[in-house]
Amino acid sequence: MASINENFLKLQRNYLFSDIAQRVDDFRKAHPQASLIRLGIGDVTRPLPAAVIEALHRATDEMGRAETFKGYGPEHGYEFLRQAIVENDFAPRGIHLETDEIFINDGAKSDTGNFGDILGPDNTICVTDPIYPVYVDSNVMGGRAGNFAGGAWDRVTYCPCTAENNFVPALPDHKTDLIYLCYPNNPTGTTLTRAELKKWVDYALANGSIILYDAAYEAYITRPEIPHSIYEIPGAERCAVEFHSYSKTAGFTGLRCGFTVVPHALTVLSAQGEPVELNTLWNRRQCTKFNGTAYIVQRAAEATYTPEGKEQVRATIQYYMENARIMRETLAEVGLQAYGGVDAPYIWFRTPEGTDSWTFFGQLLSQVNIVSTPGVGFGPAGEGYIRLTAFGSRGDCETAMERLRAWLK
Repeated sequence: MASINENFLKLQRNYLFSDIAQRVDDFRKAHPQASLIRLGIGDVTRPLPAAVIEALHRATDEMGRAETFKGYGPEHGYEFLRQAIVENDFAPRGIHLETDEIFINDGAKSDTGNFGDILGPDNTICVTDPIYPVYVDSNVMGGRAGNFAGGAWDRVTYCPCTAENNFVPALPDHKTDLIYLCYPNNPTGTTLTRAELKKWVDYALANGSIILYDAAYEAYITRPEIPHSIYEIPGAERCAVEFHSYSKTAGFTGLRCGFTVVPHALTVLSAQGEPVELNTLWNRRQCTKFNGTAYIVQRAAEATYTPEGKEQVRATIQYYMENARIMRETLAEVGLQAYGGVDAPYIWFRTPEGTDSWTFFGQLLSQVNIVSTPGVGFGPAGEGYIRLTAFGSRGDCETAMERLRAWLK
């Protein structure tokens, strides 16, 4: 009889956002007249930029002509998009990358979850806490997390990020092999300065660790002292993989496109003690298990780098960040401690009077008809917090804050 990967049986019953969706669906069935405002899941609401729509139409027309039709594309992505990424996302920041260090994907979630395919099961894991659930869950699937007890996995090192330490995680006091960092952070909306990020790069270089750096929200950074890429830190190309997404930057949650940077300088040792380049292994993995991102989607992503595309993307980001400002100021007005929302589209706030995360989630849903995300769903240190997203419409954002103001006052 066929057997299964037993690690999947260790996973918690539901993925966080599936659990939320079920609870919301149950509430809607019981209260069909309720007018829900969804500020929980980080899905965008603004339409795609005009430059992207135009590129999609042009690429679609190409697919309808024999002389410009595209079949299977390169698994690592078309050169036109890889070159645009190098020239626009990295070169202006003094970061030199080759186009073959860029791998186009169908969204950052896929690659952050799949990168463990080329890493050994005995690697130890370190995460900041709270953290995006995919980082931990994918390592549970890969057999690296150990067993779940007391709200945590026993082979995962958790570095708490709370108000008490200004959401700046302390370095582990022991060696860890794989380190997951996400900045600007999901869920807390907080950031690290260059000096703080350099400590992690120095730690990784000293310990032979790999940093898996999720930069999906870097376009939302407003302060000049906050790095947009880990490669702004000298030596990071020897210890870090970086993940990017067009989902929240340009509204591609329905198109699916992102990219991963795997520098040639990043190596690990084989069992025989020989250095192995991760770029080569990742390319081999992708060529075997990934058939590439659609041509028309890659043309759409390329359009975000045109002058018109950049301006339109910037306008969309400003729209969401104005929502963030409205939420942050309203929460402060009603006496709740709120964080984030300056360099990221997420607001992270303490629940009142020590109410636990799921209880307050339920109160917001049932009494104010606002869908949020309970902080504890992101890890043990998230208990007592709630996450709101700025990706809703302006009208929904303002109405939700009016409800919250009236309810808490």
